[in-house]
Amino acid sequence: MTAIVRLEGATRLYRMGEHTVRALDGVDLEVPEGQYLAVMGPSGSGKSTLLNLLGCLDRPTTGRYWLAGRDVSRLDDAALSRERNRRLGFVFQSYNLIPHLTVLENIEVPLDYAGVAPRTARERSTGLARRMGLGERTDHRPGQLSGGQQQRVAIGRALANDPVVLLADEPTGNLDSATGLEILDVLDGLCAAGRTLIVVTHDPKVATRAHRTIHMLDGRIDREERRA
Repeated sequence: MTAIVRLEGATRLYRMGEHTVRALDGVDLEVPEGQYLAVMGPSGSGKSTLLNLLGCLDRPTTGRYWLAGRDVSRLDDAALSRERNRRLGFVFQSYNLIPHLTVLENIEVPLDYAGVAPRTARERSTGLARRMGLGERTDHRPGQLSGGQQQRVAIGRALANDPVVLLADEPTGNLDSATGLEILDVLDGLCAAGRTLIVVTHDPKVATRAHRTIHMLDGRIDREERRA
């Protein structure tokens, strides 16, 4: 299977006063296209730093990162931002919706950045809102929606540019158990349709949904589990 994500010897160092913190320490990782990967580990293990690298929000200090076959390790800020908007979708624990925008307008944000024509953007956002079960909520603003509905908007927004990888950071962390299961079912459906998913979670029940789980410790992949 083709690796849609590949890290080779990825290290990330941060200066903290006189000290250097090694947040990632020589990580090698391949994620095949269509795989559902969960990332677990205690606080400070490196999982957030790993997600930032995979999401093109940061660069490795040393090592290389290939996204969909392109080495993005040393791109400048503008080029890295273009790769992020074109190839990646993000889902966050706190939804990160824009309060004064409607459901459709929130979904359209990545399309606006990409320069998609307004009519095309509206057609795409409307289709995604319906796909997320929000067809009757398109003119609502985030404050008028439940937590689960807000997360569905966030997933719709993440899918707007048809990304090659969907990255989720504790996507059910702010939801009750029943609503969290509904969101996990949505993610399962995306994976079943061929989407590549990488989910950071502290919840073993979330991780059991994934094809594969890696456990981070001290900036390294300590161990991994695979499921059929």
